Amino acid sequence: MSAADASAKKPFFRRRKTCPFSGPDAQTIDWKDVRMLGRFISERGKIVPSRITAVSNKKQRELAKAIKRARYMALMPYVANDADNR
Repeated sequence: MSAADASAKKPFFRRRKTCPFSGPDAQTIDWKDVRMLGRFISERGKIVPSRITAVSNKKQRELAKAIKRARYMALMPYVANDADNR
């Protein structure tokens, strides 16, 4: 494959993700909805960054506040249980 062939190829197109919490029929962020909040937490218990989940900045702040509130109210753990990883 020559250099001319490589430049003729179309570049990789990545579709822009949309925020799951914005739009007309979007779900709301509620600290009592543990199942929904669990989708935005890693296996170790950390909040997944918005560049991975495609949540907007404003909604990411609301999401982090809801996760922290659910942790404080003992609905969610602060860290993952390390015993089942051994």
